[in-house]
Amino acid sequence: MNNWLLRAGSILLTSVVLLLWQLVTATGLVRPIFMPTPAATFVDLWRGLTQGDLLALTMSTMQRMIFGWLLASLGGVLLGALIGLSSRARYWLSPTLELLRPLPASTLLPVGIALFGLHPQMLLGIIAFGAIWPVLLPTIHGFSSIEPRLREVAKTLRIGPLAFALKFGLPNALPDIIAGMRLSLTACLIITVVGEMITAQQGLGSTIIMAARSFRSTDLYAGIVLLGVVGAANNALLGLLEIGLTPWRTART
Repeated sequence: MNNWLLRAGSILLTSVVLLLWQLVTATGLVRPIFMPTPAATFVDLWRGLTQGDLLALTMSTMQRMIFGWLLASLGGVLLGALIGLSSRARYWLSPTLELLRPLPASTLLPVGIALFGLHPQMLLGIIAFGAIWPVLLPTIHGFSSIEPRLREVAKTLRIGPLAFALKFGLPNALPDIIAGMRLSLTACLIITVVGEMITAQQGLGSTIIMAARSFRSTDLYAGIVLLGVVGAANNALLGLLEIGLTPWRTART
């Protein structure tokens, strides 16, 4: 019952936002060249998906986002497991991680362009770097917070480091890893769009910035709405993945 109430409240809030948008444009508070009506925006969005190249641009952005997310997730889990299981590694690497973590990925784009040029692999590397932290830090926490008695049990049973990481560490860290992967996917989408805007590579980001520069407001808002839909779909899919991989948490809540 509570879930239905939350969904109804979410739909109601979205409807209120659309209504306010319609009122602002209908009363002329904002000129159409800067903010089109919702109807014009959704008509342009549908036309771009069915008759234009908006679908291809969306797939290009999603491909970059997914590849960057996979690299960030794989690297974050492997590196996080190695650091989390070793107190010595945490001691030596923590200052470096704390130095690199606050760096916005967008600030590294000029450095990447200067060193490697406007190559797709350069942008992919920047996306993976910016999105690895939401996975890496929770993974370190998950593997380092294993119950000490479990370590004693593993020593008694003569369980090797790899088996200990898979049988004890991974189940303990899995909820943190999945939560981090959800945040990482959102970060990937943001960094991908910003990167496309800066590097002018084909995708939704470059389409949105070009629409803004040429005052094509319907194209601009259609791209923004489409990005919101992509982000919501990503979050919903990873929510289902979390339920499937950690059913004990769902049963507990």
